[in-house]
Amino acid sequence: MFVPSMAYPKTSQNGGTTAVRIVDAHHHVWDLGVRDQDWITGPALAPLHRDFLLGDYQSVADANGIAASIVVQTVTVPGETPELLALAAMSNLIAGVVGWTDLAAPDVGDKIAALTEMPGGGKLVGLRHQVQSEPDPGWLTQPDVLRGLGAIARAGLVYDLVITAGQLGASARAAAAVPDLVFVLDHLGKPPIASGRTESWARDLRGLAALPNTVAKLSGLVTEADWRRWQVTDLRPYAEVALDAFGPARVMFGSDWPVCTLAASYPDVLRAADDLTAGLSPAERAAVFAGTATSVYGL
Repeated sequence: MFVPSMAYPKTSQNGGTTAVRIVDAHHHVWDLGVRDQDWITGPALAPLHRDFLLGDYQSVADANGIAASIVVQTVTVPGETPELLALAAMSNLIAGVVGWTDLAAPDVGDKIAALTEMPGGGKLVGLRHQVQSEPDPGWLTQPDVLRGLGAIARAGLVYDLVITAGQLGASARAAAAVPDLVFVLDHLGKPPIASGRTESWARDLRGLAALPNTVAKLSGLVTEADWRRWQVTDLRPYAEVALDAFGPARVMFGSDWPVCTLAASYPDVLRAADDLTAGLSPAERAAVFAGTATSVYGL
């Protein structure tokens, strides 16, 4: 059984080990007594239909040596982001919040400014929208949305892309249209790991990575694989494409807790990320596990 260490992951250097600081750039919390998570439907997702509170994440983070974290929105309602900011204001662990606001709203700039003025607003580092659920595959390139993305850039925030693999092309077009905004690709664009296919995803991922204002999260891979039978070897081809396309300085680790628990424990996710980056230099691993997130989100 894997036993986590407060200094995990480690890299070998001159015959010894050097601890790597870990920033978890992607996790969630929710309280069903405050708000339902309407995306949790069906028996497969039933294990997630309970509270996952800040205290629960704090315990997991402490047990696994996490130095700081980014908490990310889950539902597209105005009330959630102020709640996450308030939690962050009370937490030394949460260094940043990726929230939500209506990008197509004519007053999107004012809405972003209002969020930054709320308790904890200084920890607002980015915004995202559930693009993966939009029926229009080109949603990100709609004129109103592009205007909203421009407002995010002017506010000095970044934009997290939660998309499916089929939306990588539209994401690249949006990133090209708003070059002053940093786009952070969540979960490597949800590659089809369970099927083992790589070709079209890899092509489109490289197209996005070719833009200098794009970054990727090494996160969410275990739930794109076979939840019960996945092995690190299943994830490796996708991680290798992403590390080659973006380079370690533009890749960051994220646990995707608690969603990851559908397929793996938090220590198992860390162990997989450690294995997938074992061939990198100590400096490159330091970037993936902390440096990239710290720089991109301005932690």
